[in-house]
Amino acid sequence: MTSIADIGAELDTPRADLPAGEQAARLLELGEGVLEHWARARELEPTDEEREGFRLLALHRQGAKGEPSFNACRETCRELAYHYNLVCSDAAHPEVAKRLEMMRLVAMHLYLFVSGKMQVDQLGEFCCASKPLRLAAQT
Repeated sequence: MTSIADIGAELDTPRADLPAGEQAARLLELGEGVLEHWARARELEPTDEEREGFRLLALHRQGAKGEPSFNACRETCRELAYHYNLVCSDAAHPEVAKRLEMMRLVAMHLYLFVSGKMQVDQLGEFCCASKPLRLAAQT
């Protein structure tokens, strides 16, 4: 399994050298990897099930059980799946590069939320802002 830090580093570097479908698949896989880390941090075995055709959504559902603040990233997961569908439905679309960049940014948002939540459990109780992390860094 890829470390959470390696996932963040890979999300920092766009992979324009890969075909659009492969880039989208890798970004979705990185999102799943983030949620696998969340499940393992909660001492759960990450699910292999799918929800609405996506393992990512099943992993989110698993991670949200008993953790209401984790629902803050539900729409982020759904948006990642949406952009995956956009790219894979028409990899030759004139805006595929923009769609892939949006997908990368959404995956990065998921990574930042989950990695922050693993540090500060209350993150996400009001929104997914990292205010608790910023305040802790200032003290």
